[in-house]
Amino acid sequence: MKEIETNKKAWAKLSKDQYEGFKKIMLAGNRQLNPTILAEIGDISGKTVLHLQCNTGADSIILAQMGATVTGVDFVSDNIFYARKLAEDCGVDNIKFIESDIMKLMDFHHDKYDIVFTSEGVLIWLPDKKRWAETIKHSLKDDGFFYVHDCHPFYYIFDEVEYSKGNLVAKYSYFSKEPDICNLYDGVYARESKSAKTYEWMFKISDIINSLSAAGLFIEYIHEYDRCSSGMLVGCDEEDENGLAFVKEFENKIPVVFSLKAVVR
Repeated sequence: MKEIETNKKAWAKLSKDQYEGFKKIMLAGNRQLNPTILAEIGDISGKTVLHLQCNTGADSIILAQMGATVTGVDFVSDNIFYARKLAEDCGVDNIKFIESDIMKLMDFHHDKYDIVFTSEGVLIWLPDKKRWAETIKHSLKDDGFFYVHDCHPFYYIFDEVEYSKGNLVAKYSYFSKEPDICNLYDGVYARESKSAKTYEWMFKISDIINSLSAAGLFIEYIHEYDRCSSGMLVGCDEEDENGLAFVKEFENKIPVVFSLKAVVR
């Protein structure tokens, strides 16, 4: 699929910079999961975790440091290379990484996990939410659970520049089925700006719920929040006492992220 191959090349351009940026942060002890995620996933010590779309492995490593045995998956070979290096740098060995497109993972990977986890900026890169949900179900133990924390699609419809100014200007279609052509900017992880053409697929909340339900999962909850991890979204520049970022004009008014937990029916 040409769009996936284009996205691979774009993310590969950032892999080394992201690794170096994460290495500094991780070794300084300054990287941790979003406190909302920590509260919702609970104690994972002794659990097996499949981390989908793990990028260069920073959050996979944190999950392993929390006591889980972790398998991280990403479709970019450079990301997997640097994820392994980062794990070695951090002295974490209860972890492994697999290079795979999520759309193809269950064709060859049949291990079962206590938790399938994915978070923050992942769903827009998936062209087929049905296949994604089937992969999650395929990978879960009968008593396991799936957890996602990601950008709310309602946020995605607005013009980013206007949103950061406190203005709501609808720019993108919530109902679009065709991928948007975008530029990938790296200003969060490695603090070095690069750009590359990418394709992103808009999704609706109903797409996520219906795909997971059709795959045989029961939605235990869906939560919506007006704040996100610092640096995660354009325009969210204010920070609360927990380090979560929001837009002052829209505090307690507009969702920017959501989380969902699902279990095997």
